[in-house]
Amino acid sequence: MSINRVVVSGNLTRDPELRATPGGMQVLGFGVAVNDRRRNQQTGEWEDYPNFIDCTMFGNRAEALSRILRKGMKVAIEGKLRYSSWEDKNGGGRRSKVEIIPDEVVLMSQNPNGQQTQQYAPQGYQQQAYPPQPAPRAYAPQPAPRQPAPQWNAQQAYQQAPQAAPQQAPAQQQLDVYDEDIPF
Repeated sequence: MSINRVVVSGNLTRDPELRATPGGMQVLGFGVAVNDRRRNQQTGEWEDYPNFIDCTMFGNRAEALSRILRKGMKVAIEGKLRYSSWEDKNGGGRRSKVEIIPDEVVLMSQNPNGQQTQQYAPQGYQQQAYPPQPAPRAYAPQPAPRQPAPQWNAQQAYQQAPQAAPQQAPAQQQLDVYDEDIPF
């Protein structure tokens, strides 16, 4: 068994490019920059090193996201990795790349119109809008009111206690099951 899942968050490196296949399928291509922190050997300081990741989406979701996504927006992407290789037409030899095919795209910054966008749900799902909830109140435990301790009377307790009748265990039922009867 193998698992092919990836989750990254970063900023879009360019405006998305929407194109269509000859069959009419919408294809959206965009790039995401994800930082990696490493310690510089000479200075000993931590530095950010960017990784540039290509992403490709297909179908109606690609067309919808092309209207929302813009260069510089912060996004979180969940999807799968896909490896592609091809022969370079200019005689450059064999080329290859690994890209993300997103299943979920969560917008983590405002779009250019100034509207806060939460998430683009997969096709077939509707996003729920929930009303804002009031902030929870701070809880301060209140002491319980003191009540006088009940008086214990051994004679009354003995008379009020239920008398448990001894119960007999149910008789074990004998089953006629043999190893040959078991199907495995």
